[in-house]
Amino acid sequence: MKALTLSPELAAVVGEKALPRTEIVKQLWVYIKAKGLQDSANKRMINADKKLLAVFGKPQVSMFEMAGLIGKHVK
Repeated sequence: MKALTLSPELAAVVGEKALPRTEIVKQLWVYIKAKGLQDSANKRMINADKKLLAVFGKPQVSMFEMAGLIGKHVK
């Protein structure tokens, strides 16, 4: 997979400047699980903290919506 350039907001979450899309999603899940950001009632929903809010643009997203939202932060 080709490494993509990340926006500063996304790089602040995943900790890299360039990653393949698959690795970006993988690192996002590592961050989400480490911070306990999955909604306790509905595990398919992710509650954004300050860093993820800058990436997603809203306080809660579904895990399926997440992949589309990170597309705006890669080149």
